[in-house]
Amino acid sequence: MSRSRDNASAVTTVPSGVGRNMVINGGMNVAQRSASVTGIGAADGYFTLDRWNTNVGATSAGRLTQTQTADGPNGISANCLKLDCTTADTSIAAGELLQISHKIEGHNVQRIGKGVAGAKEVTVSFYVKGNASATYVVELFDADNTRSIGALFSVTTDWNRIEVTFPTDEDDGSSPFDDDNALSLTLNFTLHAGSSFTSAALNTVWSNNDTTKRAAGGDSFFDATSRTFFLTGVQMEVGPVATEFEHEDYGTTLAKCMRYYEKQIADDGQFIAVGYNESTSNGRGLVPFKVKKRTAPTMSDSGTHFAALSTGSTGNAADVTFDQPSVDNARWILTNTNTTLIDGGASLLRSLADGSFVQADAEL
Repeated sequence: MSRSRDNASAVTTVPSGVGRNMVINGGMNVAQRSASVTGIGAADGYFTLDRWNTNVGATSAGRLTQTQTADGPNGISANCLKLDCTTADTSIAAGELLQISHKIEGHNVQRIGKGVAGAKEVTVSFYVKGNASATYVVELFDADNTRSIGALFSVTTDWNRIEVTFPTDEDDGSSPFDDDNALSLTLNFTLHAGSSFTSAALNTVWSNNDTTKRAAGGDSFFDATSRTFFLTGVQMEVGPVATEFEHEDYGTTLAKCMRYYEKQIADDGQFIAVGYNESTSNGRGLVPFKVKKRTAPTMSDSGTHFAALSTGSTGNAADVTFDQPSVDNARWILTNTNTTLIDGGASLLRSLADGSFVQADAEL
């Protein structure tokens, strides 16, 4: 069941060790991609805040703006995730869905002991508010065993802390989480759903996944363009008690986020990486990652904003291509057509515009 605290600053403090929170960036402080993205709809991906996935079903006509905003509850976090409904969707098709999700790899949920004797309860706590009262669904989805459990929670116009304790899952239908770097457990906040997800009673006990039971009883975020939703201070821990939100310094949270996504930015004239010239027109080298990745990432860049540079020449704008990505680095290759490079000499991957970037995506 869910519990609500009216005073967002009044938190039960229970002694507990550092690192108890299995959620990364629960304070909504890291947003490497962007601080705000508009027009999100019929899409599934990471848009602003690191580690927080947004899924607006392909059939939904609803659109939203997602923002990292400095409006968090006092003493918890200065920042929060904010959703603004910009296009309403009052004619809800059966397959529509809006979820804000946090995906957790198997290595990080072994402490739960799921599916075996002695499995532990899991308590999820978070701070929410909106422009008006509403009811939504918070859910745990076990990707290894395709099992789920959910609970309803209420949103008001004031910051409230919601606490939900989910029971153990020792059923014969559940096996332990895989101890690997793949997706094992997802924490979902479901804010809008069609009849494919709501036609049966909400699944409030662990059971084999039945899609029709996953969002019953919840309201629709897309019911009006005035609708807003704020979320921060998200914590998931073992045991039946919601302890005080675990504060973490920015550098530690950023490093954890970079295991899944890293964005290296360079302004005009700055360098991303070094390498060598394999010919008078081609430069190549390695982009080292600041943090070892979860898996070999997908590489991309901001477009024709880079040039291979040697002996002071400026080069021309060109797309960078990448290959041979590993958890530690990726190889960059760039062809300059109007600059003569020194064959075999040193080469620099130079930005030709402010805000140019190279990004490595190893998200779940």
